[in-house]
Amino acid sequence: MLPDELKLKLREMISGAESPREKAIDVMFEIQELQGWMSDEAMVDAAGLLGMSPLELEELATFYDYIYRSPVGKYVIKVCDSTVCWLEGHQRVLDYISSRLGITPGETSADGLFTLLPVCCIGYCDRAPAMVINKRVFGSLTPEKIDRVLDQLAQNADFSGSE
Repeated sequence: MLPDELKLKLREMISGAESPREKAIDVMFEIQELQGWMSDEAMVDAAGLLGMSPLELEELATFYDYIYRSPVGKYVIKVCDSTVCWLEGHQRVLDYISSRLGITPGETSADGLFTLLPVCCIGYCDRAPAMVINKRVFGSLTPEKIDRVLDQLAQNADFSGSE
């Protein structure tokens, strides 16, 4: 069940739209920002606010890579598997991160810090292979660069901008 304060904020957001449905993604992002992912209960609440069925909202949620339907780590690592990244060593990057964190794609590390996901094109083709971590993009990846980034995150260092 969503907190009353969040419901009020979402209703205000929705009221400014020509059609409530056009705010569906924004509503899911707001909820996810608060609880880290879109639980089944949150989907039902959000669908009610939007005048949609939970199934209609689920169809949208599963289409977008940035809506999480299960709990994820503090840092979500999305390794690009587009054609260019694939040609430039995407699999080596994915394997290296998997080995380093002791998880396979789709899993979250035991400490809850990292979730590893493959994702189609992130638009960083000129710096392939590339990954996105919580909206921050990293390209021209090497094991050393990956280690630096993961070490920085594990130490909870400042984390903003692109690299």
